[in-house]
Amino acid sequence: MAVWLALILLLPFIGALVFLIGALLFVSDVPSWFREKRAGYLATFWVVAALIAALVVITESLGKPPALFLFGQMPWIQVETKLFGVLLDPLSLLMLAVTVVIGLLVVIFSIDYLSSKNHEHPVTSGWMRYYLWLLFFIFSMVGLALSPNLLQFLIFWELTTICSAALISFYDDEKSYQAGFKALLMTHAPGLFFVVGLALVFVYTGTFDFAGIGKLPSTIKASVIILLLLAGWAKSAQGPFYTWIPEAMVAPTPVSAYLHAAAMVKAGAFLIARIFCSGFEVSTGIGILTAIVAILTMYGGLVFYFRQDDLKKLLAYSTITNVGYIFLGLGIGVMGPVVGLRGGLLHLICHAFSKTILFLSVGVISYSTGTRLMSRLSGLARRSPFLAFAFIVGVLSVTGIPPFSCFWSKFYIIVGAFELNSALGTVLGLLILGESVGAFICFILVTQRVFFGKGAEGDTPLVFPGLFKVILGVLIVLALLSPLFGIPLLEGVKSTAVG
Repeated sequence: MAVWLALILLLPFIGALVFLIGALLFVSDVPSWFREKRAGYLATFWVVAALIAALVVITESLGKPPALFLFGQMPWIQVETKLFGVLLDPLSLLMLAVTVVIGLLVVIFSIDYLSSKNHEHPVTSGWMRYYLWLLFFIFSMVGLALSPNLLQFLIFWELTTICSAALISFYDDEKSYQAGFKALLMTHAPGLFFVVGLALVFVYTGTFDFAGIGKLPSTIKASVIILLLLAGWAKSAQGPFYTWIPEAMVAPTPVSAYLHAAAMVKAGAFLIARIFCSGFEVSTGIGILTAIVAILTMYGGLVFYFRQDDLKKLLAYSTITNVGYIFLGLGIGVMGPVVGLRGGLLHLICHAFSKTILFLSVGVISYSTGTRLMSRLSGLARRSPFLAFAFIVGVLSVTGIPPFSCFWSKFYIIVGAFELNSALGTVLGLLILGESVGAFICFILVTQRVFFGKGAEGDTPLVFPGLFKVILGVLIVLALLSPLFGIPLLEGVKSTAVG
């Protein structure tokens, strides 16, 4: 097991290192195996190997008690336990599956997307830089998913911030640089709350363990959890920290899919899930605060749905809203019903695959037509029935239409809200239903506008690589089947959930 765990971490890191060495050695005369599709094939090799290792670990860990592997210390930090290692439990396995599987699909999709044939953004250079940061991002997310304590979590947390800013800035223009810098600033600066919380845990307990938060005096414990919530909200674009995500849509669409469906914005929610599932009591007030901020964020994002012309920005606001569902489920879980907690965590994986379908579908649209503006798109269903089918599946899933995947996660959260048996629970349940209806109406209008009606290009087929169809087909299957993996896995959360 230890060897496979090491491989999951090391393989993407080694792949990134290969591209880094290539970038340093071949500044001007780039060899053919670091260019275009060959660069994509090289990156794919490392992530496929990492996925094989991840599948072995997940298969061997299912149904078994949580496992902790620790190693290494820092001489200048006096603690009783080792500082680094791997934690295998339902939460880490869930996040690991999302991180590596979608990471691989995004890398494969990028092989043809980063091309001079891309009508919106022709790419004629920069492959080494792109795959360097993407592989390093996958490595960072794997490290974050498996982190056994707050210190290691913080290290990989900051690495994801750097990777995301670099990838958002990929196109080397002023708009991209500004968006990358804003993402860096708005996710790193509030991350200082994380540092303060970490310091308080260490000062009062002498450890960096997640469970160490439970040993703090009540006032200090509440302060630390709120500090970590602030950091998590910023990372996940919740509340007032949402503004960096829409501007980050200048990134290549595969990058947007990974950052905003699987990785970056899920990291904040994953941190809070780790805290709420560490076996110590969390006050009901914290749960109420988490739920209220989530609802306000969800409806704030919903309002912006109806003001978008750019398909990617629409998906950005949808991401803000759907990550709000995760936080809402976590908040409900703290107030009592474990089913709400499980629903929030299930939404993490169901939304990841469903939203990746939508992002990559928009990538196919922009690749083929040169635009992602709804005002310039119509009749795409006749030009590519498969693309229309994929987009519709993504829409039905993300908006929670039964029996598609996000229906089950939203259903769990609604059940949790009503299980509170209070006025607050009833209000939360009704608000969830209201947001779902509003989102469905908006996405149906968008689907009608973009895929149906008479388009300017008539019935001329969209031209795009067949590889795009393969990736979208795989994602459709994963989106439909994700509850079959997530629901049994999250049964194990019951023993560590707090209420």
